[in-house]
Amino acid sequence: MRIAVNTRLLIKNRLEGIGWFTFESFKRITRLHPEHEFFFLFDRDFDQEFVFSSNVTPIKLNPQARHPILWYFWFEYSVRHFIEKNKIDLFISTDGYLSLKTNIPQIAVIHDINFFHFPKTIPPFARWYYNHYFPKFSKKSIRIATVSEFSKKDIVKSYGIDPDKIDVVYNGANEKYTPLSEEEVVRTRAQISEGNPYFVFVGAFNPRKNISRLLQAFDQFKSQHQSNIKLIIVGEEMYGTSEMISILKKLRYKDDIIFTGRLDVERLRLVIGSALAMTYVSYYEGFGIPLLEAMKCGVPIVASDQTSIPEVAGDAAIYVNPFSPESISEGMNRIVSDANLRDQLIKNAAKQRQKFSWDKTANEFYNCITKVLNR
Repeated sequence: MRIAVNTRLLIKNRLEGIGWFTFESFKRITRLHPEHEFFFLFDRDFDQEFVFSSNVTPIKLNPQARHPILWYFWFEYSVRHFIEKNKIDLFISTDGYLSLKTNIPQIAVIHDINFFHFPKTIPPFARWYYNHYFPKFSKKSIRIATVSEFSKKDIVKSYGIDPDKIDVVYNGANEKYTPLSEEEVVRTRAQISEGNPYFVFVGAFNPRKNISRLLQAFDQFKSQHQSNIKLIIVGEEMYGTSEMISILKKLRYKDDIIFTGRLDVERLRLVIGSALAMTYVSYYEGFGIPLLEAMKCGVPIVASDQTSIPEVAGDAAIYVNPFSPESISEGMNRIVSDANLRDQLIKNAAKQRQKFSWDKTANEFYNCITKVLNR
């Protein structure tokens, strides 16, 4: 079969959730299934590391699709023209965007629909595009893959989609995330937090990541628990971070909060693995890969009790109300004050993380693809 894949989020050194899903799943699928011919569709110059095997043909289609108008043009003209002209049997879009004008079978991977529930966390034009087109993409797709049972139920309820049309394909995490030695922990803390223990958050600074309340909670924790503990924030600014910056300026213990920016995998595994705990208090997630990275590093988690997060973290986390800084602060305090609780969470993580791997992701995703190829 001739399969075209939207790979426009495979950008060297800038992979995030959807990019990692695309990279890890198709690295495996293309190598395991040489009977198929894959066409990877990029919207910019691509790196050869993304050409995983001899049955992959990379194609650059103009223009760069980084704006709603260009999204529409790229999928409805550039992609549609390519897949129809080249007699593609199946088009797979790992970020959920489809061409509504073609009759070629399509699979949409819809990781979540946060924009449906929290539209103001997204710029106005993009907000309109998502909420106008994603219901249409959901109905147009032959099958949908999503990354949690929560997201499946959310798509079914919000868009009126038949649940039998949706396959749950969990994310995985890089195999480099493993528990660190005591020497590595000491060295990493010396480099990043002046040798002090710390909580860590990993993620883009989207308002739904709830960093503002996490900062307030940390300030409350420091006021009640005099210590040298720091808070490390790993990620980059994006739309809607002005509130976070405003709150940060008012905090009493803002000097104990360290922003690192984006980190590569080698550095990130050290920063996560050396943490006292991961603090992940988003109020909406389709999956939450940093949760799995923390579990693989043997690091306990203070987590939001909302959406997909309990499904992913299981018994490896203590859960807090993400809308209450007091609840988040109390979760931090429990981690610090109860060594037995920390040890139990780490033991639970060793079991919970076995449920997820990129090998399992690729297998489940290919099963979804097979359902369409065998129609």
